[in-house]
Amino acid sequence: MTLADLPRYDESSVGTVGGSAIVLGGSVAGLCATPVLADAFERVIVLERDALPTEPVARDGAPQTRHPHVLLEGGRATLEDLFPGFSEDLIDGGGLLVDASTDLKEFNQGDYIAAAPDRLPTYCASRPLIEAVLREHVRTLDGVTLHGEHRFTGYTTDDTGRAITGVAARDSDGAARSFAADLVVDATGRTSRTPSWLADNGFERPATDEVTIDVAYSTIRVERPPDDRRMLLVAPSAPRTRGGALIPTEDGQWECILQGVHGDDPPTDPAALQRFADSLPADEFGAILDSHEWRSEEAERYPYPSSRRHRYEDLGRFPDGLVVTGDALASFNPIYGQGMSVAALDALALHATLADGGGRELGQRFFDRAADVVDDVWRVVVGSDFQFGETTGPKPTGADLSNRYMRRFVTRAHDDPVLSELYARVTRLETPATALVRPTALWRVLRPAPGGGIDGGTPDTADREGGL
Repeated sequence: MTLADLPRYDESSVGTVGGSAIVLGGSVAGLCATPVLADAFERVIVLERDALPTEPVARDGAPQTRHPHVLLEGGRATLEDLFPGFSEDLIDGGGLLVDASTDLKEFNQGDYIAAAPDRLPTYCASRPLIEAVLREHVRTLDGVTLHGEHRFTGYTTDDTGRAITGVAARDSDGAARSFAADLVVDATGRTSRTPSWLADNGFERPATDEVTIDVAYSTIRVERPPDDRRMLLVAPSAPRTRGGALIPTEDGQWECILQGVHGDDPPTDPAALQRFADSLPADEFGAILDSHEWRSEEAERYPYPSSRRHRYEDLGRFPDGLVVTGDALASFNPIYGQGMSVAALDALALHATLADGGGRELGQRFFDRAADVVDDVWRVVVGSDFQFGETTGPKPTGADLSNRYMRRFVTRAHDDPVLSELYARVTRLETPATALVRPTALWRVLRPAPGGGIDGGTPDTADREGGL
């Protein structure tokens, strides 16, 4: 499911479900869930292991906050619904509004994708700024309290052990604290303890799909002239294992991320990183790094071994009073920039679940809806990772055929603005992936090329990828 498939947020559609709810995790997924819970519960407490400052700061407990993030339109529009004024506040904080149809240059399958005929408004900001704006909105919600530097230590249950009744935690002084709740939302990310807790407490552990892509990132920040809003994207494309992105953000800078998959790790040393950037097939990428001052003395590094999805929707029994969301439910190869937007759509699915049936069997009903949100993204993102023969794990059904079709689609989008815009709206989570195979799209993609055949699209070559 995408923004087009889910009912939009409507706070008046949810009645009071209970007295209190707890959100574990003050990152994007937890912050998105908070206004949804505030509609249904009299009190909401957010517990986060890191400090929660008012200013934009990268959090030690979330090293990914030091790296570029993309706020896709499906997620941005949902955040605006959940937090009215979010977009304006992001701009006031220094973020930028750019037009991805003209400001973004995406190199994919051997050439740049054509500019879309319609505007594609895109909000660009650092992850710390996005989180800071969300936190300030959450702080204004009635009945909501944020507790930073509180480390979750376990769930508490009723006498039967079948319902969650709250959580135990330790504060910044190490003192034990307990919090009672009618509902607990686990938004603790990939380190979620819920699968292990279930297995240790008489429940079935959810099956987990894990697809190893072995991606690593190096990020630097580069001076950006005030009137230069260029965005660059070079996605890894088999057999080329390298890619990168250049995103304009606040404080007159570009956030530049270099990425490699399956062991082709980008370096952190500046000279070697420049050579890595120069090896990309888009000459503009290395040229910008070479001609603009670097604000980073050395690159920040972040490894990401695998995409992971916990199949909670398949469990026959699940404790009352608990749901799992965000990366704790499914996390994707960050190359595709889907994480924050999927977290926002998860919150929208939670809202719809509460509106439809209140707290009755909430977890199982929510997981069914959230699975629909994850399915589209998982098939496209994880399926794309199987273009590399080294990728291991459960392959989504039809991934090979889908990858062949998408190579053809993207190649045709080099010169076809209609396909270019459709591709953009699907990857921005505005439009479902099924739009890529509607009759009008199929005709534009599969019609014979001037030279004949339907397998147009030659993979990117690796002829510029020398060693460092």
